[in-house]
Amino acid sequence: MIDHIGLSVSDPVASRSFYEAALAPLGYVVLRVVPTEHTGGRAVFGMGVPPKPDFWLSEGVPNSPPNHVAFAASSRAEVDAFYAAAIAAGGRDNGAPGPRPQYHAGYYGAFVLDPDGHNIEAVCHRPE
Repeated sequence: MIDHIGLSVSDPVASRSFYEAALAPLGYVVLRVVPTEHTGGRAVFGMGVPPKPDFWLSEGVPNSPPNHVAFAASSRAEVDAFYAAAIAAGGRDNGAPGPRPQYHAGYYGAFVLDPDGHNIEAVCHRPE
């Protein structure tokens, strides 16, 4: 089981704004901000569904090639809400919400590119 994951982002202010909006429909909020005296001056913050952050963003050179991170959604409506929020927050479409039977029956996902081009997904594995 994965405990947490992190991405490097070029503009932590823009990324924080994007992720706070995009992940809100999934219950994610900023839970920790690491003081810059502990990070060598870089912005670092952790997001998650309370009480534990499991998604960390750190100021730096963005991962190359860009990463793909998929977040679990409890319903297809949450996938739709994630996509709408992410696009409204400046994300770029990388696959509108819909079934992806090529992955498996019941797979329903949506994909957006974050400010650094990371492929961010919300997915529900429950049948309609």
